[in-house]
Amino acid sequence: MKAAGEKMRLQLNEMEKLRHEAYENAKLYKEKTKQYHDKKILRKTFEKGQKVLLFNSCLKLFLGKLRSRWIGPFVFTNVFDHGVVEIQNIKDGSTFKVNGHRLKPYFDANFAANIESQALKEPSPLS
Repeated sequence: MKAAGEKMRLQLNEMEKLRHEAYENAKLYKEKTKQYHDKKILRKTFEKGQKVLLFNSCLKLFLGKLRSRWIGPFVFTNVFDHGVVEIQNIKDGSTFKVNGHRLKPYFDANFAANIESQALKEPSPLS
């Protein structure tokens, strides 16, 4: 009877060690995946006066697959703590604060016009 109880106690101790080891391995895995993910994150930087688009997060019924979920453009005016950003509506001049994650840079149609193009020549035949 004592031998069976002793064997059960050893098995419980082993199981506790395995559980602790699994917990430590899961913790290490989470740290590594967090480091990998954080390395891939690109920080958005905006300058005062820059035009930005705002993500429209209002849920609407039957939104439509191809309809743009970005509204604007707005003018970036100020940055506050905890990622809060102040933007100004171009149409009526009203300002309001939003989370910086909801913004992306806006490029005008004339942005593409500023790109230079260079014509390529046909290579001369080898003789």
